Amino acid sequence: MRRLQLETITELQAPASKVFDFVADHTNAPRWQSGIDEIRRITPGPLGVGTEHELTRRFAGMKIVTRNRFIAYEPGRFVAFELPSGKMTGVASYLVEPTGANTCRLISKVDFQVTGLARFALPLLKLIFKRDDEKALANLKVLMENP
Repeated sequence: MRRLQLETITELQAPASKVFDFVADHTNAPRWQSGIDEIRRITPGPLGVGTEHELTRRFAGMKIVTRNRFIAYEPGRFVAFELPSGKMTGVASYLVEPTGANTCRLISKVDFQVTGLARFALPLLKLIFKRDDEKALANLKVLMENP
């Protein structure tokens, strides 16, 4: 088993509450994250610890069907979720910090364990993941900063 860790910081010209509400609602992910074909919430009720989603994504030429589960949730500020099973397992999170009345900073982190044959391609997977993450955050910036 090997680890894939990445942290990305993005400054946005949008209110922190707007950015948090958008990124915390994972059903919005296909709008800004390339490679996610479908995501649906599979638990009822408001977003919070225990919220689960099922998603289908393409990553590094592989089609992956997996689930995620919220393991921490601070409304308007922080959400962390785990991918409990599959070729990549681990935790990811979004922290949104206000930097002004209508500006904020988004800190995105991932810490995944890579198993099986994929662990031998970890350097390539890191490059692909970083590229995809940068593209997603650029898409998010456009969505959040343009009415």
